[in-house]
Formats: sequence, structure tokens, C-alpha cells
Amino acid sequence: MSAYVSAFELFSIGVGPSSSHTVGPMRAAVDFAARLRSGGVIDRVCRVTCDLFGSLGATGLGHGTPDAVVAGLLGLRPETVDPEAVRSVWTEWPDGRELMLDGTHAVPFSKADVVFAPRTRLPGHPNAMTLKAYDGDGATVAEETYYSIGGGFIRRDGEPPQLDAHVYPFDYGSSEELLELCDLNGWTIAEVARRNEESQRSEAEVAAGLDAIWDAMSACVDAGLHADGVLPGMLKVKRRAGSIREQLDSIEAHRHRELPGEWLGAFALAVNEENASGGRVVTAPTNGAAGIVPAVAMYWWRFLADAGLGAENAVTPYGELVGSALLGFGAHASLAADGAIEDPAQLAEANRRRGIRRYLLTATALGSLFKANASISGAEGGCQAEVGSACAMAAGGLTAVMGGTNRQIENAAEIAMEHHLGLTCDPVGGLVQIPCIERNAIAASTAVTAARLALRGDGSHYVSLDTVVETMRQTGIDMSHKYKETSEGGLAVNVIEC
Repeated sequence: MSAYVSAFELFSIGVGPSSSHTVGPMRAAVDFAARLRSGGVIDRVCRVTCDLFGSLGATGLGHGTPDAVVAGLLGLRPETVDPEAVRSVWTEWPDGRELMLDGTHAVPFSKADVVFAPRTRLPGHPNAMTLKAYDGDGATVAEETYYSIGGGFIRRDGEPPQLDAHVYPFDYGSSEELLELCDLNGWTIAEVARRNEESQRSEAEVAAGLDAIWDAMSACVDAGLHADGVLPGMLKVKRRAGSIREQLDSIEAHRHRELPGEWLGAFALAVNEENASGGRVVTAPTNGAAGIVPAVAMYWWRFLADAGLGAENAVTPYGELVGSALLGFGAHASLAADGAIEDPAQLAEANRRRGIRRYLLTATALGSLFKANASISGAEGGCQAEVGSACAMAAGGLTAVMGGTNRQIENAAEIAMEHHLGLTCDPVGGLVQIPCIERNAIAASTAVTAARLALRGDGSHYVSLDTVVETMRQTGIDMSHKYKETSEGGLAVNVIEC
């Protein structure tokens, strides 16, 4: 089975609060409107409706799903849209106002044209939606059903399931095959991912694209650390990342020492508070779990990266040799050749960039396995599929940049995922706030712990990553739908919402 998913698909820049309930439906609506135009029938359309089924219908209001659908019908895309253009576009839509379908064709539209059907579950996926277009006589011009399958990915009903239309030269279907591929060629896991990416883009384009992903992630962390106020929705959850930043800054200034572990949690809270507010966020691999991969990366960037900078024989806290070739694509793949960089600060920045690329590529190779062989959708597999997968990706990525071997990386991912098995998805009020925000902070800490444990070992262990992925898949199948992003079980029904 083909597993690899491009880093630029797995880490897509979009908007909050949910990859499956916001980004996916927006992409589906964009696709539907584009098909009307490409099919030559858009001028006949006089009305458009959308039915939200299953989990989309159950928690769509809390996740901003109808707003995302309307934005998509307008032709707005999650990668480029101003988040403010999505917030409340359906909620505050005045009845009778015309909707500019695909940005060009005006049709009457009412809030009632979006219908919630939480009790209707289509067999293709728990996140299902049907878009219909009608002519002036009420006859159906076009009808499409879409499944939002997690991480912002969508599949149109009738299309065969596929992860990526591109055929990658170094594909694999399991972690065992991935490790064998690495052994055969003498590559790191990150190198496998890099070579696959370079089958579609140039080396420079891949590096620049990964840098853009990191820039978006770090910008999200920074935005969250400098924001305050209350998150949208009836829970009135107070943002905490900004307050924690102020506390940590004050403590460090007085004690003259850093508190890396506490910053790690703050980084994760910052991202998920930005996500909950509908801000700009990177799916990693989903929005509900978007804080873990950036938080662990920022933790490495800020507190650990300098341990291996500046010399080929520099040693990390774990005794692993780390040089510029290990931290990134190789000596030839940097923002500039090392020999051309004389300023120590610029050299440190270039080395960090290479480290982040390695981190993201390693996380991509691992995340692809969860998507292909289990699920990254909370509506399909519970929160183990979202937070568990993200934790494993971050643990593997951190192990890689700390000089871990391929088998230590696989071990770290296995440890991280193993201890998220059975984790339910039970957002209170259908909002990606409680317990989702704190859950990301805890998982970020788990990812670091998993990496540390793996680095202390030699990579050998009893339970393989493949076994844990398959266990997660089976657990998701057995899990009651109440615990799969429907807000019908767990904390969602045991916490008073006011």
C-alpha cells in the first residue's frame, strides 16, 4: 500500500478551528463551485444548498462549518483567505442577500440553505456533506457529496480513495518498509521524505516550502503568546498563553535561568488558542492537534538547537554527534553555503532552518503512516487519531534533530502513540477548546518524554510502530460514535456549558 503524503499536504496553511470541520468543508464548497463553472452550468444556478451529516451536523456550529461552507461557495480558499472573512459569514448572513457563487455568479441565499442532519450518517465517512445546485424551476442542476476525511483532506463520493495522485519514487506502506528502505540506501527517514518531495519540486523549492510552513507555525505561536481576551463561543474560555508568557518572562528575568518545560506548554496553548479563535494555523496533521508539532519544534529551536551548532563534531545533551549535514538536507542544501556565512548569528539561523526541515520531513514520513493505515480524523478514530498522531510525529521529529537513529525515531513515535490509544474526542459544546487546548500541551510534553526515552535506548523494542498504528485503527473502529467528535459523550455531556 502506498503511504507517503507530501509535507505540503500534511502541513497545510489554513484557518481554525478545525481541519475536518472548517478547512475540509471549505475546500469541498470551493470544489463544488468550481465544478459548476467548469461544467458550464453555473449560469443556470438559482439556488445552492448544503446538508451537513453526522459529525459535521452534530458539532458544525461550534466548529464554524456553515461559515466555512459559505466562504468556500464564494470561492475563498483556506490557504489564502483572511480569517476575518470566514468568521460569522453564515452566522450573520442577512436573508435575501445574494451569494456570489465562485466569486462571480449571484444567487439568492438564506441561512436555512445550510441544513444540519447529525442523526444521518453516510457510509463513506462520519464527516459527510451534500451540496446541491438548482435552476429557476427547482430542478437539480448538480449534486455532489463530499467526505472530510481529516487534516483538511476531502474525498468526493464516487472517487476511489487516494492519498496523493503523485507516484513517489521511494514509497512504503509500513514503518518496517520505511526502515528497510533507509537501511538499503543508507538514508535517514528525513532523506526518504526529502527525495520524495524533490520528485515534484526542486531542492530549493522544497527547502523554501518547508521554511514557509515553519514561518507560519512560529508566527502562530507568537500571535498566541501575545493575545489575550476570551475565545469565541458560549463557554467564554479565557486565553492563557499570553498571561503564562508574561509570568515566565518575569520569573526568568529574576532567576536568570530558563524554564524550557513550561515554555513548551505555553507554545502549545498559544497555537490552539489561535486555532480556537479561527486564526491562521497550520494543520499538523489536523487543526485540533495543531499545537503539538509547532510547540516541540519551537522547544528545540529555542532551547536545544545551539547544542549542535557551529562544528561538525558538536555533541548534543544525549552524546550524539551533530553537524550541519545531520541537521538538514546536507552541506549543499542551506539558505547559503556554510562557507559563505561568516556571521555567527546567521550561521546559527541557517543551521536551525536545516534542523526544522529535518524535523518536518521526519514528522511527514511518520504522519503518512497514520493517515494511510489508520486515521487522522477525530470523527473516525477519536482524539487518538488527532492528538496521538501529532504526538508521535513530534516525538519522531525531535528524536531526529537530536541525532537519533532511524530506529530510535521509530521507537519514539511508537512510545508517543502507544500512550494515546483509546483517547476519545469529546469537545464540550462542540468547540475545539475544552479539553482540546490543554490536551495539546500535555501531548507536547509526552512527545518530548518519548524522544528522551528513545534516545536513551538503542532503538530496539517489543512493540513496533506498525503494531501501534494497527491497534489505533482497531480501537477507532470499536469506539462508540459518542466519543468521535459528536459531543455526545465524555466531557461533552458531563461538563456544564454555562
